[in-house]
Amino acid sequence: MSLLEMVAFAAAALRGHRLRAALSVAGVAIGIASVVTLTALGEGARSYVVGEFAALGSNLVIVLPGKVETSGHAPFGGAERELTLDDYRAVAQRVPLVRRAAPLVVGSETVRWGERGRAVPVLGTTAEFAEVRRLRLAAGRFLSPGDPDQGGNEIVLGVKLARELFGHANPLGEAVRVGAWRFRVVGVLAPRGRSLGFDFDDLAFVPARTAMRMFNRASLFRILLDCHRHEDLERVKREVTTLLADRHRAEAVTVITQDAMITAFSSILRALTLALAGIASVSLVVAGVGIMNVMLVSVSERRAEVGLLKAVGASNGQVLTAFLVEAALLSTLGGLVGLGIGVALVRGLVEVFPEFPAVPPPWAMAAALVLAVVVGIAFGVWPARRATAMDPVAALARR
Repeated sequence: MSLLEMVAFAAAALRGHRLRAALSVAGVAIGIASVVTLTALGEGARSYVVGEFAALGSNLVIVLPGKVETSGHAPFGGAERELTLDDYRAVAQRVPLVRRAAPLVVGSETVRWGERGRAVPVLGTTAEFAEVRRLRLAAGRFLSPGDPDQGGNEIVLGVKLARELFGHANPLGEAVRVGAWRFRVVGVLAPRGRSLGFDFDDLAFVPARTAMRMFNRASLFRILLDCHRHEDLERVKREVTTLLADRHRAEAVTVITQDAMITAFSSILRALTLALAGIASVSLVVAGVGIMNVMLVSVSERRAEVGLLKAVGASNGQVLTAFLVEAALLSTLGGLVGLGIGVALVRGLVEVFPEFPAVPPPWAMAAALVLAVVVGIAFGVWPARRATAMDPVAALARR
């Protein structure tokens, strides 16, 4: 028998048992669709996080309070030490490769105008923050430059917050209350969307010292640095670490470059993607058991066919190959159907959540299809070997 004849033989056998074949195909398809969908979610999460950091700009350095080891891990935790406005000024003035620096204080409060109010994150910072984070304004201006210790009563609103409070009225120059504090609106941000946990369309900016007084804080949440060149990142990191260690008489801060953050999060999420693919692949083993069951039943019901094949001269190897081709057809068809279902599910998810860049990775699709074929053949070996072990005379006699 040639390979084409074996394929035709296997296809005819599957057509004769459509329900069992369809159930086996469905089992494999579910497994493949799971692999494709979960890996797409994992890769989408990785792309989303990397994109969020990339949106910060390629020359960003972040100074966190406390000493944290970040090699291969996300930059959170560590022994907490304070970052002060004096630290911010020292870095901005004494590290020449830093083009701009911006302190950051974070809190949450209700912003009110008249009878309307909305609870939003309130960020305390300076005028340089708009340049560091590349913010655009829809109206007015950002916070005034000057000594951050002076504070002030200016506030810049996100576009969504401004719309919720003022509707179609012009908010510039209007007075709003943030908790017990009174501010004058000087600007409204252009639409920006979410970035690193903040919805920039739904927050407010006030001067850093004012925010520290408002939230009763003595320290900063972060210091953001914008370097002149991407090549200067590591040098800036060393100089900032040394400067602040001298100021605090200890290594009291963690300095993170954008590249380190991207690498850390990317490696974690890639490992998560592989773990999800491994979990989803377990369902392929279940599908393989289903294929084996179908093949065992097929061998039992087709004793006469096997006996006739061997009686007319078919070798054990040819009989074995014929049944393995049948198992391969089942798994391949299930794999192709599963790929289609998985891609359709991912596209549907993207339609519902267009900001989430979920795309099935090519390596996962190829690996899932290959694994499906391998599982089908592997679980078809035992039934196929049972077919080759039949005595042709006994098989024909039991017809």
